[in-house]
Amino acid sequence: MSTLEGGKLTDRNPIDLVRQRGGRRCIPRVLTPGEIRLLLAQLAEPYHTMVMVAACLGLRASEIMGLQWRDFNWEDITVLIRRGVANGRAGDTKTEASQKPLPIDPRLACSLKELWKRSLYKSPQDWVFSNRTGRPRAQQDILRRHLRSAALRAGIGKIGWHTFRHSYSTMLRGAGTDIKVQQELLRHATIQSTMNIYTQAVSEQKRIANSVAVGVLFNIQ
Repeated sequence: MSTLEGGKLTDRNPIDLVRQRGGRRCIPRVLTPGEIRLLLAQLAEPYHTMVMVAACLGLRASEIMGLQWRDFNWEDITVLIRRGVANGRAGDTKTEASQKPLPIDPRLACSLKELWKRSLYKSPQDWVFSNRTGRPRAQQDILRRHLRSAALRAGIGKIGWHTFRHSYSTMLRGAGTDIKVQQELLRHATIQSTMNIYTQAVSEQKRIANSVAVGVLFNIQ
């Protein structure tokens, strides 16, 4: 939408400036590994494997919907994120960092291969999570009709697609993963994005760090 700025029309949305100054309005939801397992127990296929991909690779919803079978290299057990699909339309990935292959855990690879065996669409150019007509599914419809209802049944409350990406980032940090490795796994253009936006220290880490600081303060050995 065009607006007036300095007497001239501009496509800039003035609310963007407010958001930038105000920063993030709420802390992103992060699921524990136990909560993710509870959610998975409530999901049938293909939604079970969708969440596995989201939780084990930290992909964006559009990237999950944009996966094709040819994106996988089963010999190297890697996947190349080539595109994203939103509202049925395919587009390029978000950054150049998104175009590097990602390692796939063998357990996730097994789930994907089982999904391929049951799929009606198995050609290299077919969508991994295709609907009955062979087209990509709509991520918001999946979130509304399947994931959120499963989360309620699992007793973990409201979630969104990005919940899995934030959770994956936090689990990487909790495992002591090198920050550069975190950046490359999350495919961020900068380390600042990894540190400031996606990663939160889990409660136990905060408690340990706090105890160390207090110990120094009171000279406790």
